Amino acid sequence: MNNIVISKEEILHTTRELIMEQGWSEVNIRSVAAACGVSVGSIYNYFSSKAELVGALVENVWYEVFHHSPEMEVMQDTCSCLSWIYNRLEYGCRQYPGFFSKHSLRFMQEEKSDGKRLMQHTWQHILDKLSAVLKHDPKIRADAFDENFSAEEFAEILFSLILAALLRQDFDPSAVLKLVRKTLY
Repeated sequence: MNNIVISKEEILHTTRELIMEQGWSEVNIRSVAAACGVSVGSIYNYFSSKAELVGALVENVWYEVFHHSPEMEVMQDTCSCLSWIYNRLEYGCRQYPGFFSKHSLRFMQEEKSDGKRLMQHTWQHILDKLSAVLKHDPKIRADAFDENFSAEEFAEILFSLILAALLRQDFDPSAVLKLVRKTLY
């Protein structure tokens, strides 16, 4: 094997492809190095362990699944935003079978501090976006939120429902949309 110079992004891209072709169980430093056509040491130049590689990959996949342009109109309306999130969850589950249920959610249950920190960071980003959409949605009644019940608290409820839907592999947002319309509009 040649000691070809490779970037961190190329390693993550190749690792995602390896997972899509062969599944998560095939991911280890040696298989990634072989798929990249580089030595094992080349992978270790960027990732000190399999756990670090998987942590970076998890963050990379979450970013791919949920990244959106700031100009997206979908983020101006709560129902459109939720429909988009459910659609992206379905895409992520199709693109990366088992990713959410077997690996991402497991980080929250384990004591792997880096993986747990990455998941909390990603989830907090989603919660922050949901809160922002709730605060700026012109369709929401003026009295929907107050000092006793905030947009952030409602975003946490919505996020819990999203995670439950993810575990059930139920990508139909209609029940959540009905809740939002009945509660906020």
